[in-house]
Amino acid sequence: MRYVVGYTDNDRGQDALELATSLALTQSAGIDLVTVLDWPQDGSMAPGSTRAREALERAKASVPEGIEVSTHLRLADSFAQGLLEVVGEIDAGLIVIGGSSNGLLRRFTVGSVANAVLHSSEVPVALAPRGYRHRSAFTRMTCAVGARTGAEGLLDVAVESAARRGLPLRLVSLVALDEHDPDSSGEAINKAHQHANSVLAQAVRQLPDGHEASVIVAHGPTIEQSIDDIEWDAGEFVLVGSSRLAQHRRLFLGATANKMLRALPVPMVVVPRDWVRAEP
Repeated sequence: MRYVVGYTDNDRGQDALELATSLALTQSAGIDLVTVLDWPQDGSMAPGSTRAREALERAKASVPEGIEVSTHLRLADSFAQGLLEVVGEIDAGLIVIGGSSNGLLRRFTVGSVANAVLHSSEVPVALAPRGYRHRSAFTRMTCAVGARTGAEGLLDVAVESAARRGLPLRLVSLVALDEHDPDSSGEAINKAHQHANSVLAQAVRQLPDGHEASVIVAHGPTIEQSIDDIEWDAGEFVLVGSSRLAQHRRLFLGATANKMLRALPVPMVVVPRDWVRAEP
């Protein structure tokens, strides 16, 4: 398994590198650091090529021993295009990028590169929150569960990924309450608990015997406030599915995932619709 990292010589690039390192340590995967420069207009060497190569080498040297790291300096019409070209060439299983530098500390803001990748990638995309500096193997995987079409596929991916990595699996159901209708809010919470427990039972049946699995239902006036009430571990990431509106094996963030993205203090991995892991 290889992870393509969108690297730039700034805080956003460092966020992505830290996340990729943690994932690689957990998965025993290799890292491909990719910097993309614009095509020069006059056919000469792209401006900044030397600095970019030096920055890539410094980033490579900072990765812990035992992780295989390759570097790529690409010319493309856009950063996202360059990343996706490398993904196709090396058959990578994941793209890792940092959030926008305009976000609040430990929160996401999706910049233009992340937005373009999220609408074009055929492989999962991992997003690092601003200021992310966790650099060790992950200790828990959380999967956002819902009742919409396609949710079963995400659960299958989460179960397989947690079992392969030996990580405890936590299932999270988020409920935004209608403060003007307490009766409907109570009904929504009860339905969420019933569904979450049903999904947990299904996950336990699929996981190896003795594998740790749990479920939590969080609710509040908004999805963002529901997330704020959840306890998050530093060594945790969240798996979410692509919207049902996405094309086959493509990414498209739905409304709930976008709200989660704005509030999460931990990395988010977005899985394409109908995605199936290619490696055994």
